[in-house]
Amino acid sequence: MITFIHTADIHFGVENYGKLDQKTGIHSRLLDFEKALNLCIDYAIEHNVDFFLFAGDAYKTANPSPTQQKLLMRCFLRLHTAKIPVVIVVGNHDNPLSFGKANSLEIFGDMPLEGFYVIAKPELLVLQTKNGPVQIVGIPWPTRNTISLNKKHLSESFDHITKYIAESVSAVITYYAAECDPTIPSVLTGHLTVASGVFSGSEKRAIYGNDPTLFTSQLAIEPFDYVALGHLHRYQDLNSHGYPAVVYSGSIERVDFGERKEEKGFCVVNLEREKTVHQFRKLPTRPFIQVEVTLSEDTEKHTEQLLAKLQEQSIDKAVVKIIYHVPAGVKDCVDSAAIERACTSTQYLVGILPIHEVTTRQKRRGMKVETDLATLLDSYFEDRTETATKKNQLVQKALELYAQADCCEESEG
Repeated sequence: MITFIHTADIHFGVENYGKLDQKTGIHSRLLDFEKALNLCIDYAIEHNVDFFLFAGDAYKTANPSPTQQKLLMRCFLRLHTAKIPVVIVVGNHDNPLSFGKANSLEIFGDMPLEGFYVIAKPELLVLQTKNGPVQIVGIPWPTRNTISLNKKHLSESFDHITKYIAESVSAVITYYAAECDPTIPSVLTGHLTVASGVFSGSEKRAIYGNDPTLFTSQLAIEPFDYVALGHLHRYQDLNSHGYPAVVYSGSIERVDFGERKEEKGFCVVNLEREKTVHQFRKLPTRPFIQVEVTLSEDTEKHTEQLLAKLQEQSIDKAVVKIIYHVPAGVKDCVDSAAIERACTSTQYLVGILPIHEVTTRQKRRGMKVETDLATLLDSYFEDRTETATKKNQLVQKALELYAQADCCEESEG
């Protein structure tokens, strides 16, 4: 049996909701992602796995900083020292938009070191492990660079090119599947979008139609025993009732609050011809906590309400966002300084954000100058829900008061 780690979407360079670490001078969120990756590597070394498979998106951008490159290099070199081969698929965040530029992971394939395999174009890799050979068909993120330069596609629409890329990727997968030896365990890995996959968090802001999209049935084909995917940040098996498993391992850390309820981790795969199984292992990642409260109309209790809600949460060393709703027509009396003091143990306080319910403005009736007082009063009390049921009594009383005041003015005159 061959055992390997499947992970993806490391995203070194995501530095939202954090601060500089006082000991290292490195952003705290970058250290969070490094810690998560090292926990994956710790498991790989401790269990002496046969290889480590990373399915793309090492960085946030295709132009990582020297610090980000150093930390990723340091992590992967631990696997090299432990003599664990590393298979790397190039993702969309790793790939520059300009034709001819090197991708951000290419350096691992150019180093004079054995054990690093960078898949920057579709290929069939036969990897010799300590427990036998494994066939890996690798599909990097499909780009439009070469397609758009092809003259026959110059006049085609964006949607046509996207569809053409998806069909081409499917054809490439089918071709390499036929090239595989059916007696040897095989893995299909790629940084791809599958139609039935669930997006989460920051991914939802992307335009879904931009991605060349494949179907699960185009990936779960013979002779593959496991399909290891990257790109979507939520762990999911898209073929849980069939064989092989089609798995997004998900990101190793939370990118934003859209992922606050998701578990993050990596997959341990026991690879055996037609008997492959996998297990998702959760990582102890940075908690993202969103505290949301609807305040009462008692303004003196606003701060007390928020503090009580905070005490219900384990906010220590967490990234915290506080949202409170203020009822319409009620003054916001929250003591922000007191709330901030209660959050001193957090890793980062995103904000204390009020949402004021909008008071529905009543439409004023059009009145003529010559309208008599009784009609004006009738309209006034009719427009207010709190006085509509007592309109007649109120109009009568108001007319009486007006008459009394008019008599007083005449007697004084």
